[in-house]
Amino acid sequence: MQSRLVAAYIIILVIPSIGVSNYIFKQISDTYISETLNQNGFLLEIEKMSMLGQIEAMEMAAQLSVTDQRVTDYLMTREELGTDELMELSRGPVKDLAGIQTNNPNIAHLRLFTNNDRVNEMWPIIFHERRVVKEPWYAEVSDLNGNEKWVFSQRDPDLLRRYAADVNQEAPKVSLLREIHMRNRHVGFIQVEMLLKHFAPKTFAGIQDDGSQMAISDQGGNMFMDKNQKFLARNGDLQNAVQTEFQKLLKRGDGEPAARNAQFEVNGRPYLLMMVPVERLQAHLLNVVSLEGALNNVSKAQRQIIFANIGLIAILAVTTYFMNAIILKNLRRLTEKMKKVRRGEVQTGIDIRGGGEIGELAHHFNKLLQTINDLIAQGVRKQALTKEAELRTLHSQIDSHFLYNTLENIKMLAEMEDQRTISDALTSLGGMMRYNFKWSGEYVKLKDEIRHIRNYIDVMNIRFDEPIMLLLNIPSEFLELEVLKMSLQPIVENAVKYAWNGRSEEKRLIKIDVVEMEEDKITIVVTDNGSGIESYRLGRLNETIRLAGREREADPGGCGNAGREGGGIGLMNVHQRIQLFYGKAYGLEIRSEEGTYTSVIMIFPKVLLTGGGNGFEKLNDRR
Repeated sequence: MQSRLVAAYIIILVIPSIGVSNYIFKQISDTYISETLNQNGFLLEIEKMSMLGQIEAMEMAAQLSVTDQRVTDYLMTREELGTDELMELSRGPVKDLAGIQTNNPNIAHLRLFTNNDRVNEMWPIIFHERRVVKEPWYAEVSDLNGNEKWVFSQRDPDLLRRYAADVNQEAPKVSLLREIHMRNRHVGFIQVEMLLKHFAPKTFAGIQDDGSQMAISDQGGNMFMDKNQKFLARNGDLQNAVQTEFQKLLKRGDGEPAARNAQFEVNGRPYLLMMVPVERLQAHLLNVVSLEGALNNVSKAQRQIIFANIGLIAILAVTTYFMNAIILKNLRRLTEKMKKVRRGEVQTGIDIRGGGEIGELAHHFNKLLQTINDLIAQGVRKQALTKEAELRTLHSQIDSHFLYNTLENIKMLAEMEDQRTISDALTSLGGMMRYNFKWSGEYVKLKDEIRHIRNYIDVMNIRFDEPIMLLLNIPSEFLELEVLKMSLQPIVENAVKYAWNGRSEEKRLIKIDVVEMEEDKITIVVTDNGSGIESYRLGRLNETIRLAGREREADPGGCGNAGREGGGIGLMNVHQRIQLFYGKAYGLEIRSEEGTYTSVIMIFPKVLLTGGGNGFEKLNDRR
């Protein structure tokens, strides 16, 4: 008991300790994750606000570039201008367009593309449209009817192709593209471009950070990031995982402009992906953060708490052990005394001073010993009285043969008085009584059950003006097969009571057929030509029988609700008995046609109750 008490105290402490520790662990982890989300979410929002400001600047530059009527007239001119006019245009409106770019140095390019061959190119502002006709965005922008299109690119090539060395130079940029559409016709395109290091300064700041990195994902899912940072840009596995998690967030998202996040692992290291949409660009701003440092802090805190709990539980277990040893000293004395009493070594009590539960237990133990001694003496006296009562009972028993002999005497008197009907009825009744009283087992031969049914029909025909005819179609080789005792009689009894409902104008017939269903099964069919059963009642009756079988399976020691409600041995009881003794594959089923017939189909295993030469030696022998 001392060990169990110590174990119980430890369990009582460990379970709450585990629950509280898990709660604390979760709170610490949630706190670290929440702080990481808040810090990096704040950085994302600041970067998004910066990007929105640059978007406003680029849209303003695009709008101002087509507000000068002299520029639009030149783009739509139908004749080539002279040198003086071109010079005047260059010094005036074209210079003003260049001033827009000068006033906003973050804008890398401000260009107007025209499809008018009469327009002369004025670098770096006005160009012919054929220079960009092969660009991927050309056809799409042409179909936008003046709406803007934002395009991200990994490099900023020289439009005039003057410097071959600059073709592969990495210079990620974002372009605002819009069609110039005037007087119901296409005039050209506006292109405003900004390098991403100016457009998203925190994302492309070039600051080395081993714990996080921002990136931009465009409408096509392409990622743009600072290639000089090694956290994400130089980690291919991490980039692939970010792409996968990003697509999951897009599918999970509800389309609202709110930040969403996901945690994932790459090569056993935890990461956090945060995403905020930039709707005007049809793009997303991403921030990938390593959670390794935060989770290391959580693990360190967990270890400290675990070690503290283990130390506390160990100290408490040792203290509890020694305290219980002192408290349970008298209890051990009482236990040893009980063992001696059990072995019959002593019959005296124990002297334990002091109060408390153990003292009270010792007092009741002493009283118990006294009661046991009194009961032993009483038991000896009762045993003698019981033997005497058994002898008197044996003398007063009535032999069941007394009833059979009495029926035989009455039968002889009936024959002497030439009352053959009464004599035959008494013969059948006597056979039924012998069959009922002689219950030596659950199994009988089929021929014995049939003989009992014949006797039952003979007795019942005394009550009816129109007798019931019993037709048997049973092959002789089946008469030695076993069935459950009193399994056919309830079926026949139901037919006698309910089949004809008082109708006497037609011949009453009960037919019993026995056929071989399979190699190891027989089917016994009891059919009457009565009024039948309505279809809805028939379905309900079959369902009740099936439910009775299930109740027997769930309650093997009972008879099921259906059987109890039936008031004795009925159809449900027969079905339950068959399944109880033979299995679920056997039982009975009712078929009927209203106004024509009712058949009860019973399935039994083909088992030979006694030996013989009928060809069934291969089957089980119940002897």
